[in-house]
Amino acid sequence: MALCNSGVMNAIPIAIPRAIPTAPTADVRLVRGACPHDCPDTCALHISVQDGKVVKVAGDPNHPPTHGALCTKVSRYAERTAHPERVLTPLRRVGAKGSGRFEPVSWEAALDDIAARLQAIAARDPQAIQPYSYAGTMGLVQGESMAARFFNRLGAARLARTICSEAGGQGVSATYGAKIGMHTEHYTESRLILIWGSNSIASNLHFWTFAQQAKRDGARLVCIDPRRTETADKCDEHLAIRPGTDGALALGLMHELIVHGWLDQDYIDRHVDGWAPLRERALAWPPERSAAACGLSVDQVQSLAQAYATTRPAAIRLNYGMQRVRGGGNAARLIALLPCLIGAWRQRGGGLLLSASGWFKDVKDDAALQRPDLLAGRQPRTVNMSTIGNDLLRPASAEFGPKIEALIVYNSNPVAVAPESAKVVAGFQRPDLFTVVLEHFLTDTADLADYVLPATTQLEHRDVHLSYGHTYALLNQPAIAPLGQAKPNTQIFRELAARMGFDDPCFADSDEQLVRQAYPGLDHAALAAQGWVKLAIADAPFAQGGFKTANGRAQVTPPGLALPDYLPPYESQASAPELARRYPLAMISPPARNFLNSSFVNVKSLRDIEGEPLLEIHPDDAAARAIVDGAMLRVFNDRGSTLSRARINGRARPGVVNGLGVWWRKLGADGSNVNQLTSQALTDIGDGPTFYDCLVEVALAT
Repeated sequence: MALCNSGVMNAIPIAIPRAIPTAPTADVRLVRGACPHDCPDTCALHISVQDGKVVKVAGDPNHPPTHGALCTKVSRYAERTAHPERVLTPLRRVGAKGSGRFEPVSWEAALDDIAARLQAIAARDPQAIQPYSYAGTMGLVQGESMAARFFNRLGAARLARTICSEAGGQGVSATYGAKIGMHTEHYTESRLILIWGSNSIASNLHFWTFAQQAKRDGARLVCIDPRRTETADKCDEHLAIRPGTDGALALGLMHELIVHGWLDQDYIDRHVDGWAPLRERALAWPPERSAAACGLSVDQVQSLAQAYATTRPAAIRLNYGMQRVRGGGNAARLIALLPCLIGAWRQRGGGLLLSASGWFKDVKDDAALQRPDLLAGRQPRTVNMSTIGNDLLRPASAEFGPKIEALIVYNSNPVAVAPESAKVVAGFQRPDLFTVVLEHFLTDTADLADYVLPATTQLEHRDVHLSYGHTYALLNQPAIAPLGQAKPNTQIFRELAARMGFDDPCFADSDEQLVRQAYPGLDHAALAAQGWVKLAIADAPFAQGGFKTANGRAQVTPPGLALPDYLPPYESQASAPELARRYPLAMISPPARNFLNSSFVNVKSLRDIEGEPLLEIHPDDAAARAIVDGAMLRVFNDRGSTLSRARINGRARPGVVNGLGVWWRKLGADGSNVNQLTSQALTDIGDGPTFYDCLVEVALAT
């Protein structure tokens, strides 16, 4: 794919204050960077460096999606990098697992011992060595480049990286052919925006600025979310659906489009395959049935359908909160079809965006970066990261293969973030499990490691990024030298590979070479000069069809999948009445506003804002349990219990509690967090986690 490197966008400029870049003084150097965190915004950064120290991290005012603004979290990134608790030397465990007792050792001693331990295990079966990583950095280089090469060469077990987005991502990909959608800047032109399963103010701030511009220009904003989020507060309407019922709402909307003649039949005939059987299914979902399933009024379903059908352009900003339930993949498929049914794609301010990451496939080369050819024909088993609690406790068997003997964790904190964490902890505490963690801090996971290796932060290494919220590739240049003895992930795996005797030339590739291998389709001169380049994608990419499917048409029933349908949650009054009798409250666990998954929890200025783990509860549910605001609560089910402070603040709907996360377990009141309660059950598509498919009961702590 060719690239447009001018950075000029055909979008309405947003009316927000912009920083005016000034020429650096003689002793202040400006470095271009990119935010590495698991957020759709992927902001372009201007990093000011003086005397070898970062003095300011700001948004690039010239990068259209960032427009000079950063969230509270990343604006304090220098504080995180210079945090007094940074791990800056290799550490070896000297106390019991979980005690947090370590001693400093040299890199040579640490890597020699780690290599020897891994070689001994690999001699028995390399599949007993398990990598575990996710989106602690979204960078292509410091993520899965040299690390993937190392594990492929070793023949280690593979990891299904499912923990965030797999159900929704696969659902949309099945429909459109890839994770593709609208340009985020074009939401300024929408006249109706459905913000579906997203607290955009907290987790997609820059999209929110575009939505606010649209609202100032007369657009109507509707938030669809079980929780009355900060975003819902600012929208024109909030539909507080029950968790896991998004598919039922989509089918109810389809019913109304059909019976009122609101379909764009020409667009369907030209650009959609398989509509007829879904049409019949949707006709079985009148607004009364849809409203009953979702916990809405009939008028809410009917009014939303009419507004969506008759407003042009109409857009959906879908996010991943709605797919962390049993039927998340089916729900994403149904919602992704809605803009096809009304022809919303005909205008650039119409359509849908869940993820833009699929647009980057034309300019990046995962195989060149990760080198799957190093497997040399081997096909190691794959372990799902969302079931790591069960899998660490599984014995060797013909079905599973060897017992997991070694775990190498990087860019993740599974003890805090993986579901059913009591089992995760038990697995990590196995005395026969050898665990190595690459980290910035002594997280809950690092506390259970045999070795903790100090990794660099984004300010200290080179990387290249795509985005799942916009269509710009970004380069991150190192702003400062690594602090202490910290090393980039790439260098750690290079040195470990050498000790393992891996002499393949690819292990000598520099980070600069990896950047170019990751993105062979980019203009790297422009990327270095500007810090970002825009992909050449049509303004209204599907106005004439042209989806990324085999025939260019949106697919209702792609190969290998059944007709999409509403699947009720595993745990609900409708699907599990006996369980609901004992645990009558549905619990969702959205991120606290000032944390990003488990990142930033240890930044004191941000933790002080959040205070402590909170459980939002509706006044009626609180009154039935004699709970007052501020009371300490025990939240429990068959999987465990955790303590949280009650908040009766109007954000929880009746029958639902909101456990804000993800706190480090050791910072919780009882050494646990909300994932003590979540299940390892998997989604309908993609085998993703079902964090928001969870029944609990709540009582005053004693």
